[in-house]
Amino acid sequence: MFTAITITTVRVLDQDEALDFYVGKLGFKIDDDVDMGFMRWLTISLPSDPGRQLLLEVPGPPAMSEQAAAQVRDLLTKGALGAAILTTDDCQKVYDTLKSQGVEFTQGVEVQPYGIDCAFRDPFGNQIRVTQPAAQPSAITDEDRARWCGSAES
Repeated sequence: MFTAITITTVRVLDQDEALDFYVGKLGFKIDDDVDMGFMRWLTISLPSDPGRQLLLEVPGPPAMSEQAAAQVRDLLTKGALGAAILTTDDCQKVYDTLKSQGVEFTQGVEVQPYGIDCAFRDPFGNQIRVTQPAAQPSAITDEDRARWCGSAES
């Protein structure tokens, strides 16, 4: 029935600031930047994955009412919305590069059963994980469960 997911919305509070971050620091490229009068259609993608775009959208009409947009903006700034996982071949290198550019990480580089990863937020609160997948994921241990859930008992 469907063949691909081509555009995913990422809520941002300022599209120019989002471009500085996603294009300037993370290495995305601009695909479309169109003033439609009632909104700015702004899509970006990774040069290595041009078929999958992110729509950098400011919450508001016409997609939602101003009241709903205010609630979305509040949740966004609290880090309750938006999550992305970006894949890399070298998580430590990505961490070091972005850290040197002033990106604030919420989690340093850690070995996980599924690979190596770290995490940061964009300037608006969206959570972004960087993952270097393991060649072969390992079994999840009680120690992993305790670290993720706060308790070894599930």
